[in-house]
Parts: sequence; structure tokens; C-alpha cells
Amino acid sequence: MKRTLSALLAALSLGLPASADGFYTVEAQDDYEDVVFNVELAITNQGLVIDDVSHVGAMLARTKEDVGGAKDLFADARIFSFCSAILSREVIEARLRNIQFCPYNIYVYQSAEEGAPVVIGYREFDEPTMAPVNDLLLRIVTEAAEAP
Repeated sequence: MKRTLSALLAALSLGLPASADGFYTVEAQDDYEDVVFNVELAITNQGLVIDDVSHVGAMLARTKEDVGGAKDLFADARIFSFCSAILSREVIEARLRNIQFCPYNIYVYQSAEEGAPVVIGYREFDEPTMAPVNDLLLRIVTEAAEAP
């Protein structure tokens, strides 16, 4: 609880809105591709390697008619997956079932609505032993959102 509270206070002090449902998001001021670049840079600045980029927006657009979708959801949406050997070892040693949380993800999306902002976010883990990962995700989102 103390780590969650500290992450929440850090988010609020940086002007990042925190949600009671465990999803933390911030609206970025740049265009979509610039925000994507800032997220990639913020991840690699932590010494991490992006394992995968899921192009969720493109997949949903491509399969819309096949599944009976009536509208476009996103102008674009991607999920960046990555892991930290150091933090993963720490949190998995603390609780073996934390393996289920690796890799970690940060998402970037822009809804299909005209003039919609670009959103950066992540799902906070409510498992207390995952607090170091929550702190990492908050640092990455903060850096990406504050990039010039």
C-alpha cells in the first residue's frame, strides 16, 4: 500500500491522472508518431529492450468487418512489451507467481474520434511485491509524456 500510495502521489505531483481502477494514463501533446517515438526512447533509456510491439489498432481495423464491428475504434494503437531482468528477478523471487506479469506493457493510442488526444498508459499491478515494476512503468510514462 505504501508503494502504491507513493506512486499515486508521484503521478499526481507530475500532473499525471491516476485512476481508481488501476489504469494510469496521461494525454500527450505531440502527434501520434512522436509520442510513439518518445515511449520507445523512454523504455530504452531505462536500459530495456522492447521485445514486441503489438499493433492492436491495425488488427482491430483489419478485422472489424469479420467480427461485425460497426465503427473504427482507433486512429492508431500499439502496445509495447518489455522486461527487466533485474526487476523480474526481484519480484519473482519475492513471489514465484509474479512470473505471470512478465513482460510489462505500456500502451499508446489515439481514438478514431476527430481531434482525440494521444494517450499513454499502463495497468498498475495490485500485487504488493510488484511495486518496483509499477515504479518503473510510472517513470517510463512520465518521461515519455514530458519529452519535448
